[in-house]
Amino acid sequence: MRCAVRDVFLGILAIGLAAGPGARAQGGGQGSYRGRGPFAGMQRERGEVTAINGDTLTVTTDEGSTIQVVTTANTRVMKGRGEMMKVADLKAGDGVMAAGMLDASTHTLHAAVLFVVDAAQMQAMKENLGKTYIVGRVTAVDLDNARMTVERTDHVSQTIGFDETTSFRRGGRMVGGMFGAGPGGAGSGRSGAATPEPGGDSITLADIKVGEMVRGTGSVKNGIFVPTELVVMERGRRREGGGAMGGSAAPVPQ
Repeated sequence: MRCAVRDVFLGILAIGLAAGPGARAQGGGQGSYRGRGPFAGMQRERGEVTAINGDTLTVTTDEGSTIQVVTTANTRVMKGRGEMMKVADLKAGDGVMAAGMLDASTHTLHAAVLFVVDAAQMQAMKENLGKTYIVGRVTAVDLDNARMTVERTDHVSQTIGFDETTSFRRGGRMVGGMFGAGPGGAGSGRSGAATPEPGGDSITLADIKVGEMVRGTGSVKNGIFVPTELVVMERGRRREGGGAMGGSAAPVPQ
């Protein structure tokens, strides 16, 4: 089962790797954490745990591929605002962001750290995608009718609309759910969706192009999802103090 999130995932805890600087690689589920700190240079994968065999997790990634995430006694496992937990506490259906060394030939990631979203929160994220938040890739823009079609991170195509309450921004970050948006994440507001941080550039709907990744929070109005803010997620955008702005998700799925 594919996860609902990109940067989301697009995505994605307001601590450590999941909300810190970094970018996913173009055209694939595997990304590299390019910020500073103990996880700099490590690869990362995120998705939903489908099986557990001892210290090894089988994970279905955002893109639908399957990888093995190998943990050791030295792997840090964190949930929420840094609550430490054990690999033995994980279960199928949980969402994970794993950072470590990837063996691409065997589709195995040797994890130094795991960030975890429990199965109940994952299910809530899936149920609310397209209702309280949106993460995905723009496939069409209708300027005349102030609408946009987005291929969400769960691969569902959805048309969303805009009104006078909507603002548009390029760059910056969102914090909240592990996958960039969704209920139950650290730093989430009452709706549980990711909340925007200062930063980025104010833009208009006309500035958003097909193929770009977007994320936003809002609500359904007259049968169509209308974001209060829509953010175009940029890859590798530098921010003051070094590091790159988050370019993923879960999103997004960012």
